Amino acid sequence: MTAPAGNENTLRESVVALGASLFARGFSVGSAGNISVRSGDGFLMTPTNSSLGRLDPQALSELDAQWVHTAGPKPSKEVVMHQAMYQARPQAAAVVHLHSTYVTAISCLDEEQPIPPLTPYFIMRLGRDVPTVPYYKPGSPAVLDDILAAGQRGPAVILANHGSIVAGSSLEDAVNAAEELEVSAQLAFLLEGRATRPLNEEQIQDLLG
Repeated sequence: MTAPAGNENTLRESVVALGASLFARGFSVGSAGNISVRSGDGFLMTPTNSSLGRLDPQALSELDAQWVHTAGPKPSKEVVMHQAMYQARPQAAAVVHLHSTYVTAISCLDEEQPIPPLTPYFIMRLGRDVPTVPYYKPGSPAVLDDILAAGQRGPAVILANHGSIVAGSSLEDAVNAAEELEVSAQLAFLLEGRATRPLNEEQIQDLLG
């Protein structure tokens, strides 16, 4: 799925606007987090050490279909995680990586399924569960295989002791799903220790169907 060439300026403006929205609401702080989106035959990506709250639409990194940096500032060092998600989900048009507070807290827990399926929106936007991959040093190419495998299970992956990476059919879809993941993690913390009523298998299948 590629965007028409004439859409590039719109995509650039959308990356800036949605990045600023995530930053303003605390989903990303400092220079944490990054965004990529398909554009033409390649990708646009937020540059290394850039803040999602202070992006310049004409200063985004450009990469070709093989993830070779072709123009603009140097891309985020997390480029390998984005590459893995696009490989795992070929129809994805955008990928969002965040260090949002509650998902990052969840990522530090030693649990098989840290976020239960409590709401229909969790299922509809993220799938029946969100897998967690082991910890890797940020930017390490060794993470590729684990994210590739986890990303084939659903559009969202929790990165142990790090944060999340989420793919979507559009940039807006990826951002919405990343926000849903953060809110679902917050719900999991708010309800910890209390008797909950997760969606049952019949309800989950109805939503997935």
